[in-house]
Amino acid sequence: MHPPGGPMQFPLDLGDGGANAAENAAVAACPRETPEAIFRRVFRILRPRTPMPEVEIRWRKYAGVNSSVKLERGKLSFKISDLLQSSPATVIEALAFILLGKLYRKPASKAHVYRYNLYLNRRDVRRDMHLARQIRGRKFISGPKGQIYDLQEVFADLNQRYFNGLMATPQLGWSRTRNKHLLGHFDPCHNAIIISRILDCEHVARVALEFVMYHEMLHLRFPTEYRGARRCIHTPEFKRSEREFAGWKEAAELLKRLPGG
Repeated sequence: MHPPGGPMQFPLDLGDGGANAAENAAVAACPRETPEAIFRRVFRILRPRTPMPEVEIRWRKYAGVNSSVKLERGKLSFKISDLLQSSPATVIEALAFILLGKLYRKPASKAHVYRYNLYLNRRDVRRDMHLARQIRGRKFISGPKGQIYDLQEVFADLNQRYFNGLMATPQLGWSRTRNKHLLGHFDPCHNAIIISRILDCEHVARVALEFVMYHEMLHLRFPTEYRGARRCIHTPEFKRSEREFAGWKEAAELLKRLPGG
């Protein structure tokens, strides 16, 4: 949960818009084309007059679908999650436009972003990503007891008041740092709610902490919905339920006035 008035997430328009003229010149990726060949082809489209650098792709056992690119001494080095190693050539092509577009400040077209996100939102791909995060990912969970507040007690109280005591208790913990910009988050892969340590303070009213915890509990009740290439994290039902919290306006104002971390 982000603090009211702080950095917000806005839905990206991923409509299947037309690619720009240069990208439209790309020939559909051949099924037998290697990933390295795809990246070289996309490089030539984006940088038609630049000498072709050496292209190296390293498939990494990341916990997610992380990817990065670095240009050093005439060599393009890509580090890409091995979860994408078996993806279709058209998806590798879209990723090439995204990564090289960032490197050369030529944003990928909406069509390529849409294609890439559509693949990531496939049920089988989401399952593989979920398993990878569970097996490879590391999660720091401090435990529920803080210096001032006990998250176990806060969760149990809210569970009785708003969910009839029917919500199973996930792992609960405080963040490592006093983060003002991310007050809480729910990690479905590790079934954990983590609350920013900035709220474990005698100067922070309990209602503010409860509102953040309630928000994260709603993520258990209303899981993320996947609609094509889009992820809907805060559904209309989620937002309506959030307003059912007694004192949400007061809590929102208190969170706006939190001191720096």
